[in-house]
This record gives sequence, structure tokens and C-alpha cells, in this order.
Amino acid sequence: MAEYLILICEDENGYATASPDVFQQVMDAHNRFPEQVEETGGKVITGRALQPTPTATSVRGDVVTDGPFAETKEALGGFYLVEARDLDHALEIGKLCPARFGGVEVRPVMVFD
Repeated sequence: MAEYLILICEDENGYATASPDVFQQVMDAHNRFPEQVEETGGKVITGRALQPTPTATSVRGDVVTDGPFAETKEALGGFYLVEARDLDHALEIGKLCPARFGGVEVRPVMVFD
């Protein structure tokens, strides 16, 4: 099985203004996600949420700045590293990934021989 990274990109304002019920629904969906992946024959290797973008520090060459490099509506908020049979399977898994206020990007992990 190959490894794929599912990058969760969402509008952080959605969470900032969400009710506690909405936040709980999102957390419940993330807690169910590994089981859903296993039901498809895949596996979640790891996953993590990231702190909001105001905590980011960007480095470009020798220039260090507070905040993310680009101003965007959606920001990287977390990821899952999964095992899948192929890209089609990884996309099937990606469609299951909770991203209530945005979407996900599925990318194969590069393998070096």
C-alpha cells in the first residue's frame, strides 16, 4: 500500500464563529474518520490538527515573518497520513475526511529508493 497525505484546508473563521454543537459535530466526525478509512480497506497512520494561522511563522530564505506566508481564505489546519491501495482509493478516503469549512488536498508521499 502507498502513503498519501490528506491536507485539510479550511476557513478558520468557520470555527471561530461556530457554536459548541457545530464544533462537537466536527470533532465527532474526525473521531469516526479512522474507522471509516478502515472500512474502505485503508489505514490512518497518523493525523494532527494545527494551531491557528496567527501562531505561524514563515521563513523565506533568511527572512522570518509572523503569520502564514500567503493571505488566503482557507488555511492548512491539519492532516492525516493514510495508507491506500492507489490514488483512486486515496481519493475515496479523502472524500470521507471532515472539512466542514473547506476541503482537502490528497497528495502521494514521495518514495526515494
